[in-house]
Amino acid sequence: MLRKSLAVPVLLLLLLFSFSFSLSSGAYEMSLTTVWQTLLQLHPDTLEHTIIHEIRLPRSLLAVLVGCALALAGAAFQAVLRNPLADPYILGVSGGAALGAVGAMALGVWLTLSIPLLSFSGALLALAIVYLVGGVHRTSAPTLILAGVMVGSLASALLLFVLWSIPAESVRSAVFWLAGDLSAENVQWIWPGFVLVSLAAGWLWLMAPALDLFTQGEDGAADLGLNVTVARLVVFAAAGAITAAAVALAGLIGFVGLVVPHVVRLLWGPGHRFLLPTSALLGASFLLLADTVSRLVFAPAQLPVGIITALIGAPCFLYLLRRREVKL
Repeated sequence: MLRKSLAVPVLLLLLLFSFSFSLSSGAYEMSLTTVWQTLLQLHPDTLEHTIIHEIRLPRSLLAVLVGCALALAGAAFQAVLRNPLADPYILGVSGGAALGAVGAMALGVWLTLSIPLLSFSGALLALAIVYLVGGVHRTSAPTLILAGVMVGSLASALLLFVLWSIPAESVRSAVFWLAGDLSAENVQWIWPGFVLVSLAAGWLWLMAPALDLFTQGEDGAADLGLNVTVARLVVFAAAGAITAAAVALAGLIGFVGLVVPHVVRLLWGPGHRFLLPTSALLGASFLLLADTVSRLVFAPAQLPVGIITALIGAPCFLYLLRRREVKL
């Protein structure tokens, strides 16, 4: 393991590099000096100013937001469910969010601004149904996982029906969104998203001792004085909310919430008071770099960022499984 005292400085430097690289890269290349001079308003009313402030900066901020959210939610779900393969979408949140978003697209272009709102509502509705089906009181983690799988399957079936029923020209945009879209078309939703994710992240950080107890098993956590039902509900609500926000703003982006917490555990060990913030920093950097690659591979065309995260995340996770048994 690497020294914990170096973790935060190293991850902050990585985030700064990733952010700068994201802003400077694209079909129109810029030097890092030009990027930061433009950010500091030293070159107003130029082409570079327009590209940075209207296109790349919102996209990079969204990548930071979504990367943080997915990594935090993944770490929380892996702890409370005691499942190393848990990711932010395990409780059917992704299915509900996708159904809400594609449903909004099916209603027409006049409701474009409602896509994040309906997607967020669909995700929270799916999470609520999982809890109603699984039962809030004295329910087990496997029961909740099974309920999430069933709700997700139902949402996927309804999603396919909606895709079948909408015009062909709308299907391509829907599929692109489902594969992960950081184009930040609805910029006005980014800052409310940062507020929501910040509040939920702070709440999860306060719940870090409870998450540590969950890794001992529900019976062990209860024996140590934890109210398992209440703690699990609070964690699910916070992690589900930030997952819903991430999916509503950027579509379905896989492997960030699955791989990043495991990488942090392997580098610096468990302990959620430390794991949560470092996972958030690494998740933001990972998604920034993945998005930059998605814009450069076939520039000026752009790949859905979910393709890049899967191509990078899957081999990395297989390597981690081979190198060392994945533990919580």
